[in-house]
Amino acid sequence: MSAPPLIVLTGAGISAESGLATFRDKNGLWERHRVEELATPEAFAADPVLVHRFYNARRAQLADPAIRPNAAHLALARLFAAWPAPALLVTQNVDDLHDRAMPGSPALLHLHGELGRIRCTACGRQQAWRGDLSVETPCPACAVTGRLRPDIVWFGETPRGLARIEQAMAGCRLFLSIGTSGQVYPAAGFVAALRGRAERIELNLEPSLGSHLFDESRQGPATALVPAMVEELLARWA
Repeated sequence: MSAPPLIVLTGAGISAESGLATFRDKNGLWERHRVEELATPEAFAADPVLVHRFYNARRAQLADPAIRPNAAHLALARLFAAWPAPALLVTQNVDDLHDRAMPGSPALLHLHGELGRIRCTACGRQQAWRGDLSVETPCPACAVTGRLRPDIVWFGETPRGLARIEQAMAGCRLFLSIGTSGQVYPAAGFVAALRGRAERIELNLEPSLGSHLFDESRQGPATALVPAMVEELLARWA
């Protein structure tokens, strides 16, 4: 039997073991900040200094040499390099750990944008950005100040790549969900949309809100579960 078209969805749980703070667990970032203060267009309009400070700290954390792709990221890179059927990796994470594990891969889609990129709301320019950002930073393209923002999809904004995801979902026959909370849409709805059309497997530290919708749910750290699953899949189909 030939390998099935594959979609892998990843969330904050896959990056937590690399040392990045997650958002929705007990010690996550939302415990110290309200979403309304940091991750909406209204928050940025009301207090851009606070929002920039928050994302500057996250960008600085990501630049720490100790933060690097873990065994789960590397296992997925191996899976995608070897998978003999159409495959798409949709990540809800704004970090670049998947990018580092599988550089230049056309199979990677950042649903919620990227922490290492900025966007100018005056001219629309998007570009890579590694340093701090402030209301005084001029746009490299149009020189306007006060209009640069993280290239992140905030609450109330449209996620990226939905047309591409919809096309992949139409052909998907194997769906893996890794380290996601099952709380953020549209990603939380993928598993239900694939009912009856794809084998659906969840790998998570603990069951997500939608765990009952999966054909199989395995609990444990991503660095243990993901490499083991990749070995199984490649032995079965590659």
